[in-house]
Amino acid sequence: MNTNPQTTIKNQKYTIPMSSPDLTNAEREAVAAVLRTPNLSMGSEIQAFEAVFCQFSGRKHAIGVSSGTAGLHLCVRAAGIGPGDLVITTPFSFVASTNVLLFEHAIPVFVDVDPVTGNIDPIQVRQSVKDLMENKSAGKRWLPRHNAEERSLLSRPFNARLKALLPVDVFGQPADMDAIRDISGEYGLPVIEDSCEALGAEYKGRNAGALGDYGVYAFYPNKQITTGEGAMIVTDDDQGALLMQALRNQGRAPGDTWLQHTYLGYNYRLDEMSAALGRIQMDRLEELLGRRERVAAWYNERLDEIPGVERLQMAPQTTRMSWFVYVVRFPGEVDRDRLAAELGKRGIPARPYFLPIHLQPYMVEKFGYQAGDFPVTEDLGKRSLALPFSGVMTEDQVEIVCRELADLLSMF
Repeated sequence: MNTNPQTTIKNQKYTIPMSSPDLTNAEREAVAAVLRTPNLSMGSEIQAFEAVFCQFSGRKHAIGVSSGTAGLHLCVRAAGIGPGDLVITTPFSFVASTNVLLFEHAIPVFVDVDPVTGNIDPIQVRQSVKDLMENKSAGKRWLPRHNAEERSLLSRPFNARLKALLPVDVFGQPADMDAIRDISGEYGLPVIEDSCEALGAEYKGRNAGALGDYGVYAFYPNKQITTGEGAMIVTDDDQGALLMQALRNQGRAPGDTWLQHTYLGYNYRLDEMSAALGRIQMDRLEELLGRRERVAAWYNERLDEIPGVERLQMAPQTTRMSWFVYVVRFPGEVDRDRLAAELGKRGIPARPYFLPIHLQPYMVEKFGYQAGDFPVTEDLGKRSLALPFSGVMTEDQVEIVCRELADLLSMF
């Protein structure tokens, strides 16, 4: 599946991009200005970009990194998650939210999702935490079928191994964070909020990404703002911030010289050109969010007239949706993959969104997951389709997508 946001599918009818970044001369000049200096990394631009996010999120620390995956990985390290530890998370997400746990040989404990939003189900989160923390035999039912690391660590009780909750704000809509924070507070578990898709979203009037102990926003070209590649961690954890700042820079702690490394670290730095681009994009955040809201409203209006199309609905606690992608769902009798292929033939790219993490080949091999393990996730994975979407789409392009979609559905 090609998810490159620049991909277009051409034929004699249309050429509509799957996604396009929204850039102006201000961004181009900011990047050019950096290139006129000798400072292309670890300079004033990253400091300024981080300061913008401290102000935006209301958090004490913001740490720019090279990708959302890098940001989530550093949060896992800061939370002290290691081999054999358990982290409750969702199978309905981009794979990075699980991979960062596997990097540290931790074990993702999946729970299913809400059928309306696709976000992790807090009722199941509470039950899984209760079972695992009380060390009942019921706790075993939440674990994967098999895993070599699990077998080697059976002597450690579950309540000593459950280390964190990792919810994901899917498609730009915040997870039910008050319910999740109630659980985390009751059991003393840190929350890593994967807000890589939800910059600018609001939960009960509060900024998504700033609702956990750690939050991560990502800036790939199809996101609300872009730096090309890159992400930002936000947190109030002083010690965690110091550790993550060191780890992103090859493990160099404060006081280390260039060839001294206190920690085993990574090259997760965000360069100055990307930071300059992001700083200007953040100056335009309300404009960018407004443009995406306008395109989503065009889609909403037209799709309401097409039988068999289920639009994504906002949860009552979502006070602002931050439109990352525009995802629709179809009845089970509609062949979603065939529909996507037929749209592609007409020059309209469309992508399944998401394919369940637990059914990815490497996850099946490692943990023994099977179809049917997480039925809501699997149902959404079979019926969901992302349509072309960006803030620079025109109303005419939205009209074309909806007209061609309606035409095809009438034939199915």
